[in-house]
Amino acid sequence: MTTTAHGLDEIKALAGKDLGHSGWLEITQERVNTFADATDDHQWIHVDPVRAADGPFGGPIAHGYLTLSLVIPLFNELLDIQGVKMSVNYGLEKVRFPSPVKVGGRIRLAAVVVSVEDVPGDGVQMLLDFTVEIEGANKPACVARVIYRHYA
Repeated sequence: MTTTAHGLDEIKALAGKDLGHSGWLEITQERVNTFADATDDHQWIHVDPVRAADGPFGGPIAHGYLTLSLVIPLFNELLDIQGVKMSVNYGLEKVRFPSPVKVGGRIRLAAVVVSVEDVPGDGVQMLLDFTVEIEGANKPACVARVIYRHYA
């Protein structure tokens, strides 16, 4: 379920809120190959299914940074910010990749708003904890503390 916030006051009210989970997203070989082309990272563990079948994970895996980049569309399922002039991804405080995502696996995002604070320029800064879960796995694919800024 998507949470909608209209303006800075409603964004501030989200502090401490668990935003829930996005829907599941399948990681396809085509997506992995497209990311490899975009980043020029063609390591065999990602793009060579035959060789990767004999590798440490029994098949190809997604790039960690591909997994991280997918938090953007998944997060859009969880939070809809309206009534602001601009929203920006301000950065990351911490990112870890505890478990690889195998091609054919499905991931989803869990998000919690850690805090919301005023920033200069008539804005707020949101600190969020993101966990990218892998369907059927004990460990997440990615955990990240992210920072967004929203300006009125």
